[in-house]
Amino acid sequence: MKWVYSVAMLLAIVAQARAQANLETVELFEAGRDGYHECRIPGIIVTAKNSILAYCEARKQGSDWGAIDILMRRSTDGGKTWSAPARVAELPAGAKRSPVAPKKAPSSEAAITLNNPLAIADRDGSVHFLYCVEYGRCFYRRSDDDGVTFSPAVEITDAFEPLRTTFDWRTVATGPGHGIQLKSGRLLVPVWISKGAGGNGHGDSRVSTIYSDDRGETWKAGEIVPDLTPPGSPNESAVVELSDGRMMINMRHASEPHYRAVSVSPTGIDQWAAPHFDKQLPEPVCMASLARLDDGRILFSNPFVKSGRERKNVTVRISDDNGATWRASRDLEPGPSAYSDLAVGADNVMYCFFERGEKRPYERLTFARFGLEWLIGRP
Repeated sequence: MKWVYSVAMLLAIVAQARAQANLETVELFEAGRDGYHECRIPGIIVTAKNSILAYCEARKQGSDWGAIDILMRRSTDGGKTWSAPARVAELPAGAKRSPVAPKKAPSSEAAITLNNPLAIADRDGSVHFLYCVEYGRCFYRRSDDDGVTFSPAVEITDAFEPLRTTFDWRTVATGPGHGIQLKSGRLLVPVWISKGAGGNGHGDSRVSTIYSDDRGETWKAGEIVPDLTPPGSPNESAVVELSDGRMMINMRHASEPHYRAVSVSPTGIDQWAAPHFDKQLPEPVCMASLARLDDGRILFSNPFVKSGRERKNVTVRISDDNGATWRASRDLEPGPSAYSDLAVGADNVMYCFFERGEKRPYERLTFARFGLEWLIGRP
């Protein structure tokens, strides 16, 4: 009996090693299906019970400002099988079009948008879920059954109002992607605000965070991260807690240096250092993601393009020194690909949920599962 048990254990170890050595993918959403023009803006988390929640914007009109549903799919077996897509956000009563919505956007009242879904997996087993309406209002929901159902939405836009004292914003957005829970228990969400300039109503933007110290009951805004030099309207950002307890934020921007902008704070809500450009991480003006693998290592993903702004070649990179250097990388999709979000499950199994396609990067949303052996090229 002992001999049989040992063989079973050995087979399990071998199976796990093989799974980590390979890249496994599943298509979760596809453009042109179920009445949606395209599905974009991926986000993914792993709950305390090791369930995976993957969510996105399901766009009916192919516009940031068009009619959008926020959909979520759930897996309880490591991404092998998934629940059917379910709506996890609804328009509030009396919702109106934003005054800064661009003229080229769909103009009917039916085109009021839901945008920028973001989730946080709490160690107590709950799931916190945030999203915005018309890039001007922010709402919060909570799940206490591992992401199966969510509480009624509560508006938390007031959390952003203090930011007006230093930056008179007209649009606001969370993430996108995921937020984090710090070792202290604090919930931390990267956000961006803008004055509504430019052709898409998102221009002249800045980055900040909002946080909760009472498990989502109340939310407050942190300080605005200093602007870039030269100015570049930083917006969509990702945040991670480093091994020494500091917070690092990694920002999208449109500055001439085509590298990701990075700032560090001791708290994640104030004392942000002047941003610097990480010349190891090209910036095609696109969403990127950060995730902590363990206390010594962090992950990063974005379209890795050495020159130009083309959205292709979504790549996962790993750092052993809090993002000072990125020692290994692996392409997930060498072709057209754009937004991505990272998560880490049990036994350091890694997940990426990302946009890709044959002719354009917004044809489908793909879930990828891989391990360290696939990422770094050795056991």
